[in-house]
Amino acid sequence: MSGGSSTLIKGLGLLRLMSQYPQGAPAAVFAKESGMPFSTAYRLLNTLTDAGYAEFDATTKQYRVGLTVFELSQRVASARGYNGSVIPVLKTLSAATNESCLFSVRDGHETVTIHTVDGPEFRQTTDPGDRLSLHMSSMGKAILAALPETEVQQLVSGMQFEARTEHTAVEPGRLLEQIAAGRKDGYVYQREEVDLGMNAIARAVVGPTGAVLGAVAIAAPLFRADRDQLMTYREALAEASQRLAATLPTV
Repeated sequence: MSGGSSTLIKGLGLLRLMSQYPQGAPAAVFAKESGMPFSTAYRLLNTLTDAGYAEFDATTKQYRVGLTVFELSQRVASARGYNGSVIPVLKTLSAATNESCLFSVRDGHETVTIHTVDGPEFRQTTDPGDRLSLHMSSMGKAILAALPETEVQQLVSGMQFEARTEHTAVEPGRLLEQIAAGRKDGYVYQREEVDLGMNAIARAVVGPTGAVLGAVAIAAPLFRADRDQLMTYREALAEASQRLAATLPTV
């Protein structure tokens, strides 16, 4: 690997790390979290700032993701049809259920949250751009349940089963059972595997050609809606999935 390529990869990794600190953090934090020498992290942060991918607050001495990244993300979302297709569906679903609704797509062994709509009384805990391993969230499991069995086996064999909470499925056998149940039921229920006190129900979005385009979910705190309550929203969830399947581009 050439020095230029290595530097680029380090810079991109640092940019992704910065997304975990939306309010910003000092260079020392990014150096520690990335494992880079402070001088290297400091130089890369300033390069990203000069290019518009990061911003530096001279008062707080903190760096955060720049507006250029936001601009690029909006262009990608628009080009893929997410903005015009996903948000109206999520708003309709949230209005029908009074809960927060989300849409995610798969990127390798992870889901990437594309859009969210908060419920009128409680904000969900996931934001656009957040990534989760496929084995954790209801949307990840729903996507797996819609994929061919051979592809699922390959994905599961390559997963790193990290626990986000004490309830996260970290055994391949347990995950495969959840996937099988999702295939049978047409939806996946998840309780406290991502965040304590939260549960969710998700359904895959499958296009006309059979391509898995993502997954849509309804998330709620347990004190507002437990499993039984979320189950009453299955028809609304199915309608949202069908609307997205009909409107999202398949490329």
